[in-house]
Amino acid sequence: MHPNDGFRELGRAECLRMLATAPVGRLVYTRQALPAVVPVNFGLDTDGAVLLRTSAASEPARAVDGAVVAFEADAVDVARQAGWSVVVTGRAEIVTDGPELERLERMSPCSWAPSPDEVIVRIDPELVTGRELVGGRTMYGVPLSA
Repeated sequence: MHPNDGFRELGRAECLRMLATAPVGRLVYTRQALPAVVPVNFGLDTDGAVLLRTSAASEPARAVDGAVVAFEADAVDVARQAGWSVVVTGRAEIVTDGPELERLERMSPCSWAPSPDEVIVRIDPELVTGRELVGGRTMYGVPLSA
């Protein structure tokens, strides 16, 4: 990222604040040695871990438990040509510990596609990165044409 290209790097705390405002993100995992991406609703734990619910029988639940995954969310303002994107990378796990599972069931969002056999997936935020596009500028601060 060039310092004048219109993008601004976001710090971890700012990334997590912005992430908390997004209703939907994308879970990125490996399917048969290829990248797979699925949209999901989600929440954040107090330490910034990404929380989501899914059917225990779903492909994402089977594929991500114990694996390193990425999670991305963003917001875009097309009219202003501005927005932000945050990526959380870390190990995903299906939560099975009784007390921890009870705590997370109270605070994690309900699935938009509920299932009778739901599990909670927790993504440990080992690496949190983000950037914001400042509207109205392109490379080296050149104004955008009307």
